[in-house]
Amino acid sequence: MFEKESIIQAIVVKIAKQTLGEEHPGTLSCIGSLANTYTRLGKWKEAEELQVQVLEIRIRILGKEHQGTLRSMGNLASTYSELGKWKDAEELKVQVLEMRTRILGKEHPDTLRKLEVQVLEMRTRILGKEHPDTFLSMGNLASTYRELGKWKYAEELKVQVLEMRTRILGKEHPDTLRSMGNLANTYRELGKWKEAEELEVQVLEMRTRILGKEHPDTLRSMGNLADTYRELGKLKEAEELEVKGLEIRTRILGKVNSDTLLSMGNLANTYRELGKWKEAEELKIQVLEMEQ
Repeated sequence: MFEKESIIQAIVVKIAKQTLGEEHPGTLSCIGSLANTYTRLGKWKEAEELQVQVLEIRIRILGKEHQGTLRSMGNLASTYSELGKWKDAEELKVQVLEMRTRILGKEHPDTLRKLEVQVLEMRTRILGKEHPDTFLSMGNLASTYRELGKWKYAEELKVQVLEMRTRILGKEHPDTLRSMGNLANTYRELGKWKEAEELEVQVLEMRTRILGKEHPDTLRSMGNLADTYRELGKLKEAEELEVKGLEIRTRILGKVNSDTLLSMGNLANTYRELGKWKEAEELKIQVLEMEQ
């Protein structure tokens, strides 16, 4: 499929050069698309040649700090890495990171993402995919993708982390359970409620057995699963979990605690959806009184 696509794109590039000129933004975009197709085909030398052309033109026309130029530098750096040109790749990545930091600031999501991608690439190469520090980098990058609203990218990374942690650490290890919970949260953001439910049921069962019913992590898992049940229309199941969670939190934390009040509010919402207006009203009044 990509082989045919590359032939068509090469023809488009030739036409763009003749009609628009070699340095026109449209031509550069066509060359970039062809280079990306070459990377998918594993034709790294051909991709490198095109990406060098695009980068040189963009630096000359747009300047080094333009977003298009920085994007081209990042693409070429990735190709250098695939070709084993680690020094060239590192030099470009450092330049990109320095400029993004200066232009966008240290804490901008794009700056953090670039840094985290680099750290992940280096840790994977040096330590291996299954090293704990590599897992940590994958988790950090997934969190940044989540902050950027790139849920599909976050999902892909979290699935990888969960698979490896399950294989290496076992299903019941705290880090594996945390990964399951993180992936379930991403599924919820993507509207994949059935997938979220499946994971959250497992997490709750294991945390209840290992940590006990009254552990904060167990209670958090109960709340997450209850939210998912509510979204799936399983209101009786949601009610049952929320009643349990509220009873435990009231006994351990007291009625005025913020977590207890949140549990009361959630249960009140579920009562309302079940048509239990009296119970819902009573809880809402209690929450309002204690928040004053």
